Amino acid sequence: MSDSTDFQWRLKGKCHKFGHDMGHDGPVMAFKYVLERVTDPTVLVPHLFEESDPTFRERAKRGDIIVAGRNFGKGKAHVQGYIAMQALGLGMLCESMPFLTYRSAISVGLMLMAECAGVTECAETGDDLDVDFVTGKFVNLTRNITREFPPIPEGLRDTVRLGGTKGVLKHWWETEGRKAAA
Repeated sequence: MSDSTDFQWRLKGKCHKFGHDMGHDGPVMAFKYVLERVTDPTVLVPHLFEESDPTFRERAKRGDIIVAGRNFGKGKAHVQGYIAMQALGLGMLCESMPFLTYRSAISVGLMLMAECAGVTECAETGDDLDVDFVTGKFVNLTRNITREFPPIPEGLRDTVRLGGTKGVLKHWWETEGRKAAA
């Protein structure tokens, strides 16, 4: 299924750094939107990181990269924050995150590398970063630091490229499902 020739797996943008043990509900997305089960990106985007970094939305641009520490998105594996990140066109690298959180982030199509040991030591908020999510190459252009991290697994790339599980199902229906239904 993978034809990723037109998909941009490399992001060049500003770093937005967050620390260790950052829970999803509150620090990443205001709990109100989780409780209300909001999934509309236009509603969620303005509230991304508003409790932990109130100026984030003013600074964040398409192509920017979230860098976070260990245990990012701890707690319940809610998707609202990842929906907002994906809608903004952000990428993310973290030292670790719970498996169910990782699954939630990939399921909405977020470009994410989640086993990047020591990445928080390689970047600060405002640094210019260049990250290739297929090769795992991380370059901090501001500090002249280059690292190799585990890339997005090949088996998950179609899910990310197609915008998450909804995109995968839509693609399947358009290419295979209609044939099977006929």
